[in-house]
Amino acid sequence: MTRATAHRGKTCIAILGGSFDPVHNGHVALGEYFVDLLAPDQLRVIPTGNPWQKHGLQATPQQRVDMVRLAFDTQTAPVCIDTQEIDRATETYTIDTLQSLRKELGPDVSIVFLMGADQLQHLDTWQGWRELFDYAHLCAASRPGFGVEASSVPDAVMREFARRAASAQQIRDNPHGLTYLASNLAVDISATEIRAILHNGERPERLMPRGVLDYIEQHHLYKS
Repeated sequence: MTRATAHRGKTCIAILGGSFDPVHNGHVALGEYFVDLLAPDQLRVIPTGNPWQKHGLQATPQQRVDMVRLAFDTQTAPVCIDTQEIDRATETYTIDTLQSLRKELGPDVSIVFLMGADQLQHLDTWQGWRELFDYAHLCAASRPGFGVEASSVPDAVMREFARRAASAQQIRDNPHGLTYLASNLAVDISATEIRAILHNGERPERLMPRGVLDYIEQHHLYKS
């Protein structure tokens, strides 16, 4: 891995979205990987409000925000918890969020949207997915069972990622439109698995930050 610290140039904001129901070590590892790679000026974590592809979130929006704050309190980059999707009353689409961020941050800031390979494998089902590149770079990392190789990713998505592939420094130096695929992030954790463990009254110490686990127990979450 090559850190993008030769010269910082543009301001770089890394974006990590998710339902975080609950947040776990896989989310934290994804953020840490790209913080180390890109040395962004800020990691902005955005809990989803009403995600159109997921239904029945168990924790409340405020509980998910609280858990995210606990999970990312040790990052080396400054962390901002952005509640814009929660504050939105309508369905949540990534394209709307990136448009909002670009309007807020201006045309020159490097905006980098981070995703796991499970999201990448369904990117072609997202609302206006090709337009995402007009507002941000897209960086994806593999996880066990979800690869970033061509055989695992839709052809149209793979073509876009291949033709836009760039180095970490190029991503820092440009505002949007480039891609990076990381195939060496081996963290095999799912929120579904964690909810099942918690429902059984067990404490998945290896899978979640301790502060988040303590919060879940204090608020009696994921018991039913």
